[in-house]
Amino acid sequence: MGITGVLLIALGVVCFVNPPATLFSLAVLIGCLTLAAGISRFVFTLRTQRFMPNSGTRMLSALLQILVGIIFLCNSIWLAISLPIIFAMWVMFEGVMLFVQSFDYKKFGFPYWWALMLLGIAGAVLGCLGLYHLDASGITLSWLLGLGLVLIGVAYLVALCGINRFENTVKDQIDQVLG
Repeated sequence: MGITGVLLIALGVVCFVNPPATLFSLAVLIGCLTLAAGISRFVFTLRTQRFMPNSGTRMLSALLQILVGIIFLCNSIWLAISLPIIFAMWVMFEGVMLFVQSFDYKKFGFPYWWALMLLGIAGAVLGCLGLYHLDASGITLSWLLGLGLVLIGVAYLVALCGINRFENTVKDQIDQVLG
């Protein structure tokens, strides 16, 4: 657990220091996961086609997912370049959705609907800014990934300290009972 925590922190620091490599690595990971998900869906469809209707649709979906995974893996640089655009559009879309949904919260009497509305506006604006400044979007995406890895690594180290303290407490109690 300690080694994992240190490695996650180190990987997070690499994300901070080298955003282009982070985006490329993320693109390769997305390609691998998409390919693996497509293969998994393909195998699932083969195993269940006798029992479940619409096997043809699921098979087509699986084959398309495999194709997309292969395309992503063969064009990882293109995907790495596209990730900041995808990230900015996602933030913008989520911001607009949050803005629209805030009025539903208002109808239900949620007292802080206005905070959701303001956060939605902020998200939409940040997404638009991200589309105009793709380099900043890429760096932000890399830093967020790095921050997440560092935080998880620190959490592992904190958990390890807690486990060690617990083990020492249990050991002391056993020694008191036996000794």
